[in-house]
Amino acid sequence: MKAEITRDVIQDLLPLYLAGEASEDTAALVLEYLKIDPELEEIAMVAKKNDLLGEVPVPLTKEDAMEAYEDAKKWMVVRTLGLAVIITGVVMCLVTFIPVAYMFLIAR
Repeated sequence: MKAEITRDVIQDLLPLYLAGEASEDTAALVLEYLKIDPELEEIAMVAKKNDLLGEVPVPLTKEDAMEAYEDAKKWMVVRTLGLAVIITGVVMCLVTFIPVAYMFLIAR
């Protein structure tokens, strides 16, 4: 059984290849694929030339996108509740302080 080597597989292997950490077989596989994908070959050449491994595009799955969305949604709720607590505290301090300050000024 021979599995099809997709662009996503090569993108996963590309950082290892560019870092010189890939085995000979993996390096040969990546080089062979780069010959048939000029766009990815250009990305690899630029990344290798500039040592920019972070520039290699990483495919984002739907599961990863949903996880990031759920995480962001959770932090928005936490931020909103935190701001509500801070605002409530400030209002309560003002409600307490203003009458006391008024009474102090009248007593003078």
